Amino acid sequence: MRYGLPRSPSPSPVRYPRRTSGFGLPSDSESEPEEPVSDFDHTPSSPSSLLDSVCFDSDGEPPVVSPSTRREPRSPADRRHVEETVAAIRLRTRHHDPYEEWEKQARKDALRTARKEQAEILLETHEQCGKRRDQDLQMLATTHDQQIAEVQQLLSELKLKQQSELNQLRIQWSEQDRAQQERIERVIRLEEENHRKKLEAERKKHEEEERQRKLEEEKRLAEEEKKRQEEEQRQRRKEAEEAVQRARDEAEREKRASFAAAEKRRNALGMTLPEEDWARARQTLKNLKAGPMKAIKGNKALKQQWSAIRRQITPKIGQLTQDPATITRITSQILELVHPQQGFSEALYLAILSSLAKAILLQAETEVTAEKKSAIPLALVTANLLERLPAFTDIFFAKLVQRSGGWPVPSVIPSTDVDGAAWTDATRTKVMGYRVSSGEQESMGDYVTRVAGMMRVYFLVMVAPVAKPLDSMFRLPRYWTYFTRMMNDERLLSTAVAAQLLYAALDVGGMEAKYIWGKQWVKLLELLHEAATVGFGGKSDTLLGGQTPEGKAACVRVQLEIENIVRSA
Repeated sequence: MRYGLPRSPSPSPVRYPRRTSGFGLPSDSESEPEEPVSDFDHTPSSPSSLLDSVCFDSDGEPPVVSPSTRREPRSPADRRHVEETVAAIRLRTRHHDPYEEWEKQARKDALRTARKEQAEILLETHEQCGKRRDQDLQMLATTHDQQIAEVQQLLSELKLKQQSELNQLRIQWSEQDRAQQERIERVIRLEEENHRKKLEAERKKHEEEERQRKLEEEKRLAEEEKKRQEEEQRQRRKEAEEAVQRARDEAEREKRASFAAAEKRRNALGMTLPEEDWARARQTLKNLKAGPMKAIKGNKALKQQWSAIRRQITPKIGQLTQDPATITRITSQILELVHPQQGFSEALYLAILSSLAKAILLQAETEVTAEKKSAIPLALVTANLLERLPAFTDIFFAKLVQRSGGWPVPSVIPSTDVDGAAWTDATRTKVMGYRVSSGEQESMGDYVTRVAGMMRVYFLVMVAPVAKPLDSMFRLPRYWTYFTRMMNDERLLSTAVAAQLLYAALDVGGMEAKYIWGKQWVKLLELLHEAATVGFGGKSDTLLGGQTPEGKAACVRVQLEIENIVRSA
């Protein structure tokens, strides 16, 4: 129900409704619809409420009500009506509605239930998503493993197929080589047979003509013909001898000119012949023995000083490890011993260098034979010493030739010494680098292993990093020269030592040589592979390394190392 009071006939200012209920109080429920405000709703119940509910158009002071415009006092009935209306309003504002309370509580319970169900649904959804994600990951891992297995199986099949095709190609190459050799020999035999028949026919024809001529000339011309033939034969022999002599002289001149031009080119490029390198090393060794070593051993004080330094060098060489700090430390210690600030006499200095080279080579013979990786620090120290010690290059190479024969060159030992003296069996064995103990020469297996250990250090020195270039005997181009010299001498290639040294050289620098020389290096390896598989010139009895057990084993290692280098990227 609504309550209202009659409006006063007095004029009033423009009023705006406040955001309150019709009685100037806040609404009990937000859900109740608002009703249109009538003039009765804005009728104040008292002068104070009238002032509270009235808003003026301007922010200035309220208009002053003149005494002539004030309303007349209400009657007792009007005042009673107002009091009843106020009492009814108070009663309504304090009324407690159970339905509204139930409705509020129902909304709260519904909201709480909805939030709980939403949380459960979200949790269930997250769990399902996690399970589905785990299933997808497991399925992906299974698929990945299957794909890896399929790829590995495919690679294995491709490798087997490649090996089968390679074997078939090798068989085809061998059959083609054999067929071509047979065809060439058959053609040669046919040509020889035709030439023999032609010569036989010409001989018979000539004999028949000669017989007829002799019958026609009879006895009167027999002596004259005989003298004339003898004179012609003498003249032909003389001309033939002169032609042969002229050809020999011309060939000798061409040979001398060719040798002179080749020597000039070699000198310009700093290249030498194998015989010259061996003679240089041999002469250095003889000069060292006849000069400084003889003087040191003849002077007791110098000999004691030399022996003391030599005893300090040997243990330092034996302390080498793969640690770079150790390599640097031992190099510095050896330089301080060999080349101190105060310096030594020339004879003592050269004798110390000889002992240093011998200690390095002895360490290579023992340690590298047992473990080839031990050659790396030994080669690094050797390269540092070759770089910093004057005259150590010639002495070290001479000592290397002394202990391993002509293999560092490589070269076959000549028939005489550098001074022209002929070898005896004992001196030739010593010059070839063989050890003799109690009158017995070491076995071929021991000799091959020992020389290979020293040569591995030599090859590592060629490829070792240095601050400045070493002598030409220890630079990387010497690596190529070593292979070409070895390939040009079948006498060297047919020994077990050559096969083992070639394997050591390929193991040390084969890959680096491929990066430097490229296709030229591959061609050289193809020739070497042919020598290791079918022999020189296709002859199976001239395989690399010969027919000894050591040579066959080294030949197989060379073949495998070449294939590994060629297959590498």
